[in-house]
Amino acid sequence: MALSFKLLDSVFLSSRCHRQNALHPLLGPLLTDCISKLYSSYRRPGTSPDNTPPWKMNFSFEKGVDGIKKHFGLLKKELVDHWKGPEGYRLEEYFLEQTRVVCEFRSQKELDEWVVSSDAEIGGKSEAYLKLGKNNQTALLYGTLNTEVPRDGETGYSGYCAMRTKLPKGAFDTKKYYDWSNFNSLYLRIRGDGRPWMINIYTNPYFSHQKDDLYNYFMFTRGGPYWQEIKIPFSKFFLSSRGRIQDDQHPLWLDKISTVGFTLGDKVDGPFQLEIDFIGLLNDRAHTEEFAYEKYERNPKV
Repeated sequence: MALSFKLLDSVFLSSRCHRQNALHPLLGPLLTDCISKLYSSYRRPGTSPDNTPPWKMNFSFEKGVDGIKKHFGLLKKELVDHWKGPEGYRLEEYFLEQTRVVCEFRSQKELDEWVVSSDAEIGGKSEAYLKLGKNNQTALLYGTLNTEVPRDGETGYSGYCAMRTKLPKGAFDTKKYYDWSNFNSLYLRIRGDGRPWMINIYTNPYFSHQKDDLYNYFMFTRGGPYWQEIKIPFSKFFLSSRGRIQDDQHPLWLDKISTVGFTLGDKVDGPFQLEIDFIGLLNDRAHTEEFAYEKYERNPKV
């Protein structure tokens, strides 16, 4: 009998989640707290679970109206851009484009498109902050790295700080991604403190088991007061999943780019800073390499 009640309860919660997932684009601003509690699965080790009933939601009619206006505005912009051409560019501009700036940092609004994280989310002691640089022309990521492992009995390592762009969403929270297939290199202008960083590119996965896949490459900063201009071909990026380099490598999917980010985890305690002027794309005609790594057959023919 108890098993029957448990199965019925799980079916009820599952159907409830599917209904809310369908209504989320329209009622998302109204039901933000309720939906986040239903879908958030991570809980830091050592903390007690949140047993607040999901029906105790924070209802806001004003936010709901603002959200509907926002989504219809995005829908209008998408239709206009689609009529103009790919990603809102005219066809001649799209096919002849050699460079493109994808991220600049000239206002707080542009900084709000980024997410800053650290091991503080799992109980660590690292700190990371993001603000506008001098003259409001750059982004300054700074903080303190601390590799002390949380004493919760479960976490095995700590000591990282990161920043990445938010997942792009279209009208009514539909999935959106960027097409960089006309370019073959990432171009950055940065100023660091001598620490090595990791550049991470996340692509829209075809299957759910690929949701943790990232394409990575190293970025070494010189330190000092001078700016660096770094060009990294996309053919150099290698595939990893949950921090582990994969044996089965394949080139970066340039037509399904979702986010780009930076991670620091060099196991050196102390302060750090990274200043970014812009992030751009480059079509280097002198670069002809398609993929820098060998691709092995799992079951080679005998």
